Amino acid sequence: MSGSPRVVCVGVVTLDALALVPRYPGEDERVVGEEVSISGGGPAANAAVVLARQGQSVAFVGRVGADRAGETAKAMLSAEGVDVTGVLTDANHPTQASCIVVSQQRQTRAISTLSVPPLPPLATFGARALELIDSAEWLHTDHLGLGPVTAYLKSLPASERPRLAVDAGNPIPGLDLSAVDLYAPTTEALVATWSLPHDEAGIAEAARRALDEGAKAVVATRGSAGSWAWWSERYDGRPAGTVHVPAVKGIDIRSTLGAGDVFHGGLLSALVRGGDWPQALREANATAALSCRALDGREAVPTLAELNTFLGS
Repeated sequence: MSGSPRVVCVGVVTLDALALVPRYPGEDERVVGEEVSISGGGPAANAAVVLARQGQSVAFVGRVGADRAGETAKAMLSAEGVDVTGVLTDANHPTQASCIVVSQQRQTRAISTLSVPPLPPLATFGARALELIDSAEWLHTDHLGLGPVTAYLKSLPASERPRLAVDAGNPIPGLDLSAVDLYAPTTEALVATWSLPHDEAGIAEAARRALDEGAKAVVATRGSAGSWAWWSERYDGRPAGTVHVPAVKGIDIRSTLGAGDVFHGGLLSALVRGGDWPQALREANATAALSCRALDGREAVPTLAELNTFLGS
């Protein structure tokens, strides 16, 4: 892919080995599974797949090792229509990989993953990565990409910066919201950042503090309870407000793996197409719910046509 993508996702890409089992095995026990597969993963990479699947021009900037896993992870993204020309191949670090066991009995997952350090400064990625980032309308990053992305954006004049969305479902030490347009944690991560109770009042207060610290908008997810948005007039000049949209019901859930990543991709897909907050949350909730029909976080992600059919629009 050439040209300027509307969205560049910066952060983690992984190669995952997945197993769906009726129950978790005990020590030294062999359990026959229903499905075993190899899939791509990673918060920023999964969001990029959603955006591409829903017709947006998107690139991924991240790091892989000089190994077969890295080549496979890149090929999976490219096959979805994601521009991977800004991906860094680093012989000093392996491609992040995980073994994930999903229990049908508990509808939970157990993950064993490699430890991979935060991304290096964006200048390390080379001229193509910076070209993609500089020309984008939006950057979407995760917990490992936020540090270098924020540092780079602060080196640019404010008028030349792309808008920045952050998937904050994982802890981010030293969180800096001063350059963030859209801060998107889970409600649990949101209240934990300010050591507040995980109840309605605590969630609302944590969102207020995030806006006070510089975020222009906050979107938080709480699984089956749905999602919320809070925004200030700094987001797009319109009056500040808040909205809650319930979760989608009636989906035959196979696995929730990657659903949060998919939600963020669906949210940005709606926003870059001009959707308002209620519509963006509705589309993001539905995109994430539909992705849960498959074992991995990518296979069942709906196209825009499939999403519109599901929502009746």
